[in-house]
Amino acid sequence: MNRITKKFQELQSKNKKAFIGYLTAGDPNIEKTEEFVYALEKGGTDIIELGIPFSDPLADGPVIQDAGLRALNAGVTVDKIMDLVKDIRKNTEIPLLFLVYYNTILIYGKEKFIRTCEEIGVDGLIIPDLPLEERDELEKIMDYDKLCLIPLVAPTSKDRIRKIIDGCNGFVYCVSSLGVTGGKSNFYSDIQSYLQDVKENSSLPIAVGFGISCRDDIKRLEDHVDGVIVGSAIVREIKRSKGDVIVLKEYIESLTK
Repeated sequence: MNRITKKFQELQSKNKKAFIGYLTAGDPNIEKTEEFVYALEKGGTDIIELGIPFSDPLADGPVIQDAGLRALNAGVTVDKIMDLVKDIRKNTEIPLLFLVYYNTILIYGKEKFIRTCEEIGVDGLIIPDLPLEERDELEKIMDYDKLCLIPLVAPTSKDRIRKIIDGCNGFVYCVSSLGVTGGKSNFYSDIQSYLQDVKENSSLPIAVGFGISCRDDIKRLEDHVDGVIVGSAIVREIKRSKGDVIVLKEYIESLTK
């Protein structure tokens, strides 16, 4: 069984929610990224998402775009990130995901990328720009006992949500393009309706990631989901603290405890 599936089952048996933390691989360098992984785990993170920097990251906000540029300027490559995962796997079994753009996979070679991920211990892939028509080809290559293809879902029609989720595994990664107009109460009401649409079309665990940066944000959502994803806030904290791993661990604890 895949580590992601195991983790969600373990947490659900304890009536707990998954905390998923995001790091841009290679920001500010590969060595520090490895330290950050362990800091996140010690702080209470259940699953770690490593973003593979890309020169044209259409789905990323400004904080993560800037982190990706810093990593690229520091010389990060896909091979260096694969080596990073090998090193991490010597020390921890925490579930690891890649957030990777499809063009990066095409350049690396689809089969080579998938096989390498499976061999080194990557547990899941989130591919924001993966066309539905290309997904079938990837699914044929992947061993779902080793590597999950995580569907990324935004507010859209129920039919579209069903098509995106169909055939995927691990969990559903829900993002939102909804604005905060009308105040937080309306915002969370809209989110609940959207999450209900997802639940009606999938038996997979649901994790949400949109502007979560403090414990209060998590508390508002956790009754409606199986996990929360924090990305930009972690990347911002790393930059603010100049990569201080103790400060990072304490920040994660403020979200998970």
